[in-house]
Amino acid sequence: MFIDSHCHINFPELAARMPEVLAKMAENQVTHALCVSVDLPDFPQVLALAEQYPHIFASVGVHPDYEDTPEPTVQQLVDLADHPKIVAIGETGLDYYRLKGDLDWQRERFRVHIRASRETRKPLIIHTRAASEDTIRLMKEEGAGTDAGGVAGVMHCFTESLEVAQAAMAQGFYISFSGIVTFKSAKDLQAVALAVPLERMLIETDSPYLAPVPFRGRMNEPGYVAHVAEYIATLKGVSLRDVAAQTSENFFNLFQTARS
Repeated sequence: MFIDSHCHINFPELAARMPEVLAKMAENQVTHALCVSVDLPDFPQVLALAEQYPHIFASVGVHPDYEDTPEPTVQQLVDLADHPKIVAIGETGLDYYRLKGDLDWQRERFRVHIRASRETRKPLIIHTRAASEDTIRLMKEEGAGTDAGGVAGVMHCFTESLEVAQAAMAQGFYISFSGIVTFKSAKDLQAVALAVPLERMLIETDSPYLAPVPFRGRMNEPGYVAHVAEYIATLKGVSLRDVAAQTSENFFNLFQTARS
């Protein structure tokens, strides 16, 4: 009924509890999850989970916050993505909030991922924080998105403005909301979620981080994505069934290889 479109269940705090994590998913009718890669050294763990469990999928990529880690090449990403359980490239993008100074390396890494996405025809998972102008600019320059002959993607754990969401959607991207949207302090983000059409929306946990209300402050896990869906249903004044069905359909429309 629900799909967690972005989680990190290979991280030690969740991997150590895998039977419990999977049981909680089943209990909350979370039928699938996408375990997202953040660096190449840990990628084998991500892939192993996807290979072990039919309802877990994976991506390959290097997070923009990981400064001291092997840099991927386009060919590396293309080769590693050549697997039926790898459904996306990323997460990638730009983050000017956590890192300062000369970030040319971060922008170049983002370009590498976009080029790998275009070559593999697998969608991008984009992280952007305090860098939305450059993020959208590089997406356009490198031809990310369906409007430039690339493939669609997702702006994950979205916290930017409606204008940024609209610019991304114009390039064929989906907007994914995490537990942040349930926080009382997230009024601006809630206004964005209200404005984003359900047909362009995904839901996620980004676990083990950002647990939604009523679990805020605890370790997050994929089973809690149902609470993100519940909040969005209430916010939009639609049924929970509609949110579940549409966001699940969006997931499979975006990550086509997950259908097989």
